[in-house]
Amino acid sequence: MDFVTIVTARIDEQTKILAVLNGRKKKTVKRFLPIIPKRLKKTVKAVCSDLYEGYTNAAKEVFGKDVAIVVDRFHVAKLYWKDLDGLRKKEMKRLEKELSEKEYKNLNGVIWILLKNVKELTDEELVILKSLFRHSPILELAYKLCNELTDIFEEDISKSVATRRINDWKKEVEESGLTCFNKFLSKLDKYLDKIVNYFINRQTSGFVEGMNNKIKVIKRLCYGILNVKHLFQRIYLDLKGYSLYV
Repeated sequence: MDFVTIVTARIDEQTKILAVLNGRKKKTVKRFLPIIPKRLKKTVKAVCSDLYEGYTNAAKEVFGKDVAIVVDRFHVAKLYWKDLDGLRKKEMKRLEKELSEKEYKNLNGVIWILLKNVKELTDEELVILKSLFRHSPILELAYKLCNELTDIFEEDISKSVATRRINDWKKEVEESGLTCFNKFLSKLDKYLDKIVNYFINRQTSGFVEGMNNKIKVIKRLCYGILNVKHLFQRIYLDLKGYSLYV
């Protein structure tokens, strides 16, 4: 068993595990979703997922137009920040050759500084960042663009406004001459409607990351779980088991 699909729901601020499915193919998910009772299916407001089409297409075919399919904003952010980090690696290799050993050493830790919320940077980190950008204006521009896109997702705006703002951002990237975001821009074109569905009710699957971390811990404690049924039982016990005895 290489993969399993964990189907969860967020109900009354609690994470509910609905199923652990063997594999991650579209047909596997599509086979499960229709068995959700009609009374519960009517309560589904949105389906949040990463960019894997097997999940998003299965949900779209089962729930239709009445339920918004949302590509999780944090998975989107992971893509464009990854592109920034790719540029950082190239620029750091260049600077290692061009700068003195002392100057290059002063840039230690920039990988974490670039990924940190700019509002949470210390004075010392801001000095390092300023020094980096003095040597690499192209990295400063890419960093600025990443933060601009993140700021759009932080704003309380409608789907239509968000669509326009993101398209304006895309145009800005294209006019900048930067190529590091090319892969991300192609993903943006393909999934834009599902991405901006986030702005309807601002749903995310962020809670799923907490679930994934919990599952990793469970697997380590159990030295791996190869049986899907046993994995489901162990996760359920970890989430709800103790409350059964209270």
